[in-house]
Amino acid sequence: MTARPANAHQARLLRLLRDGGPNSRAQLGDQVDLSRSKLAVEVDRLLETGLVVADGLAASRGGRRSHNIRLAPELRFLGVDIGATSVDVAVTNAELEVLGHLNHPMDVREGPVAVFEQVLSLAAKLRASGLAEGFDGAGIGVPGPVRFPEGVPVAPPIMPGWDGFPVREALSQELGCPVMVDNDVNLMAMGEQHAGVARSVGDFLCVKIGTGIGCGIVVGGEVYRGTTGSAGDIGHIQVDPDGRPCACGNKGCLEAHFSGAALARDAEDAAREGRSPELAVRLETAGRLTAADVAAAAAAGDAAALDLIREGGNRLGQVIASLVSFFNPGLVVIGGGVTGLGHNLLASVRTQVYKQSLPLATGNLPIVLGELGPTAGVIGAARLISDHLFSPA
Repeated sequence: MTARPANAHQARLLRLLRDGGPNSRAQLGDQVDLSRSKLAVEVDRLLETGLVVADGLAASRGGRRSHNIRLAPELRFLGVDIGATSVDVAVTNAELEVLGHLNHPMDVREGPVAVFEQVLSLAAKLRASGLAEGFDGAGIGVPGPVRFPEGVPVAPPIMPGWDGFPVREALSQELGCPVMVDNDVNLMAMGEQHAGVARSVGDFLCVKIGTGIGCGIVVGGEVYRGTTGSAGDIGHIQVDPDGRPCACGNKGCLEAHFSGAALARDAEDAAREGRSPELAVRLETAGRLTAADVAAAAAAGDAAALDLIREGGNRLGQVIASLVSFFNPGLVVIGGGVTGLGHNLLASVRTQVYKQSLPLATGNLPIVLGELGPTAGVIGAARLISDHLFSPA
């Protein structure tokens, strides 16, 4: 894709077609502040660029029927969601529908070269399957702070070897298309905003609980990244001054007490100390435990597993309660690998938030699990690059 919208009106039309699918000129005219003649000029210019195509006659609204317009069906975006322990790669069309999705275990601590070799291998498999001849753009999520204008990770605590690595530049050369890079939880928020539970919400928080914990902050429909790209790093808010050491170098961080890694460690302690027969069996079988084991043990009624979830949910809820009092969001979304803990976790979080935050902030505040699961990040990544490409050059 070499063409870009020439002005803000064309950019607005492209995003409307991305978010709403094919539409008639008349219906597009209802959503933009343009005269009929000016709208016709801008649509015709977009047709000339090949970014949009005619798509049959629209339903009659009286008078002459207009043509439907849609984004070019051959446009393809690559969405990449790099987590601490796995990588997801997907290809979408221009409306950000996932056409193919691959997941592969991968330790982010192996460094950017090894991780991106795997990313490129998965992207090549998607191309070889016939889903895309090439990519018009790619969005990349990484599990750490990102200096957004340059697309460069900045001092990520769980990503040794990544600090300052030119992710955007390196992958753009390899893929032969524009690339945008952001923190993975920001992309999860964008995914839920585009196609998930946050579709109609302008101000919300999206909390991701995986190996670590982060929070995407959406204000007025736009992700808020902060001055240096570290906004939302709630995993390093202190919940216990005398608590456990954290990977960041401090003590008592939320992430050290409740995250996928912390929960697995506590579950293994419970199994070895004889507090959980269910977890002990799972540990003996697999040699290690994960958050998924805790979820399964809790579902089987294991008291120790339920206690671990409640205690973690209480700590998380205390932090979210402070965020709610400060930010006054319209929605809190909880996603990530630990959401297999489901409604036991949600109940603990809700209890703390509704107890600690002011009624004015919580009176109509839904706290819900994300809808998109493992596709939230890749859809958000595709949304990120499409936002860039559907903006005036």
